[in-house]
Amino acid sequence: MWLTQQFKKYTSKAYQTRLLIMMTDLFMSFLSYSFASVLILTIHALNDKYTFWQVFTTALIVSFIRFFFFWRFRTYSFIIRFLGERDFLKAVAAVGGGTAFFFILTFLNIPLQLEWIMFRSLLVVDFVLLIFMLLSYRIAMRLLHNYLRRPYGGMMQNIIIFGAGELGSKTLKVLHQGDNTKYNVVAIIDDNPQVNRKFLDGVKVYLPEYFKEIADRNQVKKAIIAIKDLNPTRKKAFIEQCLEKSVGVMEVAPTESWLEGNVNSVKLKNIRIEDLLNRPTIKLNQQKLDSVLQNKTILVTGAAGSIGSEIARQLVQYQPSAIILVDQAESPLVELDLEMKESLQFRYSTAIVADVRDHTRMKRVFETYRPTIVFHAAAYKHVPIMEHFPSEAVQINVKGSKNIADLSVEYDVEKFVLVSTDKAVNPTNVMGASKRIAEIYTQSLFYNARATQFVTTRFGNVLGSNGSVIPRFSRQIEAGGPITVTHPDITRYFMTIPEACQLVLEAGAMGNGGEIFVFDMGEPVRIVELAEKMVQLTGLTPYVDIDIRFSGLRPGEKIYEELLNDKETTLPTHHEKILRAKVREYNFSEISEKIDLLFKMAEVGDDLQVVRQMKLIVPEFVSDNSIYQALD
Repeated sequence: MWLTQQFKKYTSKAYQTRLLIMMTDLFMSFLSYSFASVLILTIHALNDKYTFWQVFTTALIVSFIRFFFFWRFRTYSFIIRFLGERDFLKAVAAVGGGTAFFFILTFLNIPLQLEWIMFRSLLVVDFVLLIFMLLSYRIAMRLLHNYLRRPYGGMMQNIIIFGAGELGSKTLKVLHQGDNTKYNVVAIIDDNPQVNRKFLDGVKVYLPEYFKEIADRNQVKKAIIAIKDLNPTRKKAFIEQCLEKSVGVMEVAPTESWLEGNVNSVKLKNIRIEDLLNRPTIKLNQQKLDSVLQNKTILVTGAAGSIGSEIARQLVQYQPSAIILVDQAESPLVELDLEMKESLQFRYSTAIVADVRDHTRMKRVFETYRPTIVFHAAAYKHVPIMEHFPSEAVQINVKGSKNIADLSVEYDVEKFVLVSTDKAVNPTNVMGASKRIAEIYTQSLFYNARATQFVTTRFGNVLGSNGSVIPRFSRQIEAGGPITVTHPDITRYFMTIPEACQLVLEAGAMGNGGEIFVFDMGEPVRIVELAEKMVQLTGLTPYVDIDIRFSGLRPGEKIYEELLNDKETTLPTHHEKILRAKVREYNFSEISEKIDLLFKMAEVGDDLQVVRQMKLIVPEFVSDNSIYQALD
């Protein structure tokens, strides 16, 4: 049985390749020693003294002895397409070990066929020659393998690598060695003038000013960014340069993530549209956040959503004693809880399936966990759908917020942070008006109770959130188009999810109650330009490869968003990205009475009466592109 297994092992394809390499090494050894012998004998005019058979047999003996060094250093055990420096070093070490052994023999006065001094000079020639032969044929093997495995030219995409440093070198090496690669690297771009016109693994390096010329000449389809921690401004400039030539852009994932798959295959990821916003890194008051959040029990509603889940992730670094995750969406809530415990190593998170509309259920949550801080992110946020279901918008966005706010006062919560929206400013739709009513209630509750600190944070759209334009555009591009944009002039303020949540935490920590904090959203972005750039990032041409069509404004949608009410003014805070809005105070009793009436109408489901009552509470609520314009 054992003999059968060994026979199968040594006759397998893998061992046949190793045996072939070993035999080739031994043959090279024989040739090298034979040639060195002839050379030395000729130089010293000893051709007649030593016969052909003496040289032949000596070469055989030398090759036989070298076999043990080749075997010991396992020079035969390598993968041709991944042949690298270590494999070459093993071959040099094996040859050097054998030559050293022969040199030792020359000092032991053992009779040999050649004179001592001549034998030593022969060993030097043999050493140099054999190393040259072994390394040369290994390189030839790799080049031949790479050539044979390459697809036909028409099947490969010409690409450019941005970065001639360590990461660029690794990327190029992997692309050259990988199986069935579809990329043909035609040039490398690097900002360093010292490497201009030099070669990296056979590919020429150029300065950035040659990019357009190279892209046109070689019909480049993609560019790969292979620079670790590239400056965001420089990254944006290179991406814009690529988009001008309709060159798709990808970047190399962090090298540590390569270990998740095959270490011999480079991991590429698509450039995110966020990279084109070039928003600077946010600086947070870590000391203040630590003092507010550390060792506290924190409740996050809407925890399964884009904002709620990111708030939960960012809270972990401040070491709260517990994080209570509340949402009615079961599956994403479970995924978040597993992520908190496994990926983030936070063992003190608790996932609770509950509806913020259910006062009794939420009361049990507060009674059981006694939160110290509440981040209220649960909300219906999609404008067009809420325009058709005003009663539902009121139930979640107003009643849900009122329930959590009232319970926060009842159970002595220190701080309540409401996640609001720019659509609450001069609302033109039901969703924005419902969020404005939630703002009004929590603010007036603070001035009435003055126990819990109620803080409101207001910001615009976040890139990549559930249901936002980015994922929708991505799906439409993958489907071959068309991309649908509501209006050619529509603009929106955008912020990344992590950035928005960082500012929510910062604003929550700085607030003392009653404030509405407005985030600096930067410059507004035209949605059609966003769609065009997303198409270009994939290497396609807008309106040619992927069409962009205009579908018309949806119910309640306005072309331009606002961050502040016309009657509001702002004051600076210690954080340059956060402004404090000065808003008028509302009488708590009067607002409570109007809101209670609103809830009764919502329970009945009379949408027309619901919207009419919302307009009474928020006089600046003027419907746009909606059936409720008649009420104005």
